[in-house]
Amino acid sequence: MIEVQGIAKSFKLYKKPSDRLKEIVLRRPFHDRYTALHDINFAAANGEAIGIIGRNGAGKSTLLKILTGVILPDRGSVKIDGKLTGLLELGTGFDLNLTGLQNIEVNGLLIGMTPEEISRKKEAIIEFSELGRFIEEPLRTYSSGMVMRLAFSISIHADPEVFVVDEALAVGDAHFQQKCMRKIKEYKASGGTMLFVSHDSNAVKVLCDRALVLKEGHLIADTEPEQAVNIYNRLLAEDDDLFSHATEPEDGYGTQEVLIDKVELYGQNSNTRVVSSGEKVMLDLSVKGLKDIGNFTVGIMIRDRFGIDVYGTNSHYLGIPLDIAKGKSRQLKFEIPMHLAPGKYSITLALHEGQDHTRHCYHWWDNADQFEVAGIQGTIFGGCCNLQAQLVSDNLTSVTD
Repeated sequence: MIEVQGIAKSFKLYKKPSDRLKEIVLRRPFHDRYTALHDINFAAANGEAIGIIGRNGAGKSTLLKILTGVILPDRGSVKIDGKLTGLLELGTGFDLNLTGLQNIEVNGLLIGMTPEEISRKKEAIIEFSELGRFIEEPLRTYSSGMVMRLAFSISIHADPEVFVVDEALAVGDAHFQQKCMRKIKEYKASGGTMLFVSHDSNAVKVLCDRALVLKEGHLIADTEPEQAVNIYNRLLAEDDDLFSHATEPEDGYGTQEVLIDKVELYGQNSNTRVVSSGEKVMLDLSVKGLKDIGNFTVGIMIRDRFGIDVYGTNSHYLGIPLDIAKGKSRQLKFEIPMHLAPGKYSITLALHEGQDHTRHCYHWWDNADQFEVAGIQGTIFGGCCNLQAQLVSDNLTSVTD
């Protein structure tokens, strides 16, 4: 369990190194003060996984360093029941001149394991890391992915009550990332508490029970993961100076220079929002110009019932330029071969400049419409989508009784 109350942290910023000495000798300040965290409060129960998201510089890593004891807060308190281990910057607590095996022993002691515990779990750590013969090689010969394997394996085998991960899982191959995800789910099921910092929105939605959103050192949201990610997407859009001077549209947010004012989704055969997998789906949009825009992009994102992004595209990627005049409307249509597995889905829409909404976000509309895929046309398939694979051979024969 974790309880954080009123945490604040600031740092001294010097324009040049000599200002530190001048401050000591002359006994007056030669620095500016930067506040990284302002009055942060939250709690995490046993078995709960909390994501921490926000733009670069929001204070995420500072918060984790306080929780892991790397730095101390200026004020506030942190209460953690049980052992805490964490993956912060890759290589923290490692000696590059020691072998992987030697680093297991040294790093294990640093994170609170006893010599007997390290000896007992050493083989399991090596096996999980999949480093093989490289475990006897110096760490300086390792790739970043190999360092992550070793660091994660040591940390998770320390059996912590609280596990902290800061972007480390972004390094490494897909196989080991999936292995780590399975291990984390097992850890949660056993009652472990986890704090997970990542820019991977889907990973936050999959792994976390709720998420904190930080902005310029302030905790602005503590909510369920999908809503937290939507707030984070808005923070990315707000980087545009035009954004702060615009009136909010009724649905969603943006500068409102171009608006989506009508959405209609239907199957080509069903003519309803309930479609079959394999059926072509029509998404009709009416776009209204409140200003002359010489080039804008319309984008879609389909999310499943868990809020996971399953497919997205936009007119920029499709190579179709769009423009609109003030006071005019345009009718746009996406035709989507709906090769998704049966289930319930939502559509998020966006109008912006260029390839993504971080530049001139005119209108972003989460969950603008919903639809259901019920039944499959054609060949049955497993998984979340039908890639329409074909089995091709020059000597295929059929087998009959």
